[in-house]
Amino acid sequence: MDGINAGTVREAYQRDGYIFPIRVMDEATATHHRFNLERAEAIASNVPDGDGYFREYSNISLGFVGEIARSPAVTDPVAEILGEDLLVMSSSFFIKEPNSPAYVSWHQDLHYWGLDGDDEVTAWIALSPATRASGAMRFVPGSHTEIVAHADTFHEDNLLTRGQEVAVEVDEEDAVAVELAPGEMSLHHGRLFHASDPNRTDDRRIGLAIRYIPTRMGQEVGGICATLVRGEDRFGNFDLVESGSRLLAPEDLARHRQVCDRRRKVIMRESQDA
Repeated sequence: MDGINAGTVREAYQRDGYIFPIRVMDEATATHHRFNLERAEAIASNVPDGDGYFREYSNISLGFVGEIARSPAVTDPVAEILGEDLLVMSSSFFIKEPNSPAYVSWHQDLHYWGLDGDDEVTAWIALSPATRASGAMRFVPGSHTEIVAHADTFHEDNLLTRGQEVAVEVDEEDAVAVELAPGEMSLHHGRLFHASDPNRTDDRRIGLAIRYIPTRMGQEVGGICATLVRGEDRFGNFDLVESGSRLLAPEDLARHRQVCDRRRKVIMRESQDA
């Protein structure tokens, strides 16, 4: 874990709701994954709604994402927090184009997912530099201990599905910038307040978010599928789906559409626009 021991991971995560940076691959490997992503984007640009292959369950549509999600370099620190039996319940690319207005509002991930507990860890892996200028994430330390109301904005520049944001004031002075080099990872709690600003640089800001939960976790609202990436599932609380085998393989894309439709019904269930 690149000099970060298990005790440090657990202690920092429990106290602050996050930990970073953790080196999970070298920059050359991160660059290779970026190449694969951009090759897939070029292919999908000719497909209706092809960008959906990268927004949700990218581990199903893109085989290399499934490999990253199973990698011990990524799952070892997650297992120190959640235990050895791990599911991936979603994986998404958060991409900000150069000098674009795209942003992410202050929010808590778990507010919309219909899970029966708070044991969730998001691994956010940088495939390009995540700096203040490029729109790195920002965290509010200790905010994972709160549960607050959210409001939907559906703002066109907001990268979140519903443009959701916390319905409380956030003191920007409390925020910590999560700057990461390509191949580095942050971990954060699903209740942590987090946001990010627009990209003001001439390069894309590319991050892969992988949402991990322990197999013991259940659903208050059914419908979300998951992928077993470590250990074993002795609970059967989720319909399990395999990661993709290649890059945008037809059989994987058909499975991807079915899984995304089920998840979208859960995420949008309380929205008037559902």
